[in-house]
Amino acid sequence: MTQKLLRGRVLSFVAEPQGPEDTDSFVYHEDGALLIEAGKIVAMGGYEAVASKADGAEVVDHRPHLLLPGFIDLHLHFPQVQVIASWGAQLLDWLNTYTFPAEVGFADAAHANTMARAFYDQMIGHGTTTAMAYCSVHEASVEAYFGEAARRDMCMIGGKVLMDRNAPDGLLDTAQTGYDASKRLIEKWHGQGRARYAITPRFAITSTPAQLHAAGALVAEHPECFIQTHLSENKAEIAYTLDLYPQARDYLDVYQMAGLVTEKMFLGHAIHLEGREIDALSEMGAHPVFCPTSNLFLGSGLFDHGGLKARGIQSAIATDIGAGTSYSMLQTLNEGYKILQLQGQALHPYQAFHWITRGNAMTLGMQSEIGTLEAGSAADLVVLDARATSAMDLRMDAATTLAQELFVLMMMGDDRAVAQTYVAGVTQKA
Repeated sequence: MTQKLLRGRVLSFVAEPQGPEDTDSFVYHEDGALLIEAGKIVAMGGYEAVASKADGAEVVDHRPHLLLPGFIDLHLHFPQVQVIASWGAQLLDWLNTYTFPAEVGFADAAHANTMARAFYDQMIGHGTTTAMAYCSVHEASVEAYFGEAARRDMCMIGGKVLMDRNAPDGLLDTAQTGYDASKRLIEKWHGQGRARYAITPRFAITSTPAQLHAAGALVAEHPECFIQTHLSENKAEIAYTLDLYPQARDYLDVYQMAGLVTEKMFLGHAIHLEGREIDALSEMGAHPVFCPTSNLFLGSGLFDHGGLKARGIQSAIATDIGAGTSYSMLQTLNEGYKILQLQGQALHPYQAFHWITRGNAMTLGMQSEIGTLEAGSAADLVVLDARATSAMDLRMDAATTLAQELFVLMMMGDDRAVAQTYVAGVTQKA
């Protein structure tokens, strides 16, 4: 079988960095290499050592660029690709004005397929190789989403949105039809190739108690699946939720009562949390998802990463396209850094790049498959050029350490800094 030998400056994390001096948390080879075969990494290390293991491999020299694991984005909306950068008010108005009208179109399979190709092109162009995304309420959108991922051999997670109230007629299912469609899609797609399914009630406002309990039944029947929804993004959203669920102790309790809160659950935003909710997240192992660009765009609030981490809560980080304003996980780190700065919380570049690679993989429980460049991992990786723009080039003339280079990438980088993306060892970006 044909091998591929990639040469460059190789960086992969082996543990979560504890601070600026924690160089034991990663492996770095100034003149490094990756040997790839059958979509997997066979060896990682210094160039001479890895090259000695190659047998007629095609050699691709990426020097002086950095080779890292492909980025992982754990909260975004596939049907919102054409509403990104839409002027609007806060969350609920934005959903009604832009999101819901756009999602109605995904009932049409041809439209969904066209948008899927564009969606994956954008992710690949920005160095993202795995994502967890919301599809629309329509099965056609899920078929398009997973079908395109399969054609590209990408490890993708997603699911049909469940909504049976407080949305336009063209976006409503019922507790029973949503359950039945999700069941069909799980049986077809979960574990098929690299696909994983996420049971996806949009959020409490758009689901009746009956639908949330149907989603809970799916979770009980398919504990291998992920669960994704939204939590406490906006104060008006929280108030409306508690009006709809007066028996709930708080917003998270709406999901707890339905049996949805497990260590496989990903809760977008989780900004305005009550003490009991934080206790429950810590106890049950569910994962808040930090969405910095959308939190700023919609004026939602500041995510307390440090406070949650102090309670042992493992948070993910994500773009939240389309309220999020960039497909770039580098720009996501840029805005995340600023949000944490406002709260006196530091985000060192080692910690930042761990978060969008191995860290997000750990929240999925998939760090043995994605998120690192260890032997046996999928050959999903990104090649980064810290001199991609004239401004970056000028700044890099004064950079003297790896940490400084990473900081330049996360503050000034975007898709222009992505020199190449590989999925399962196959070139994706020319």
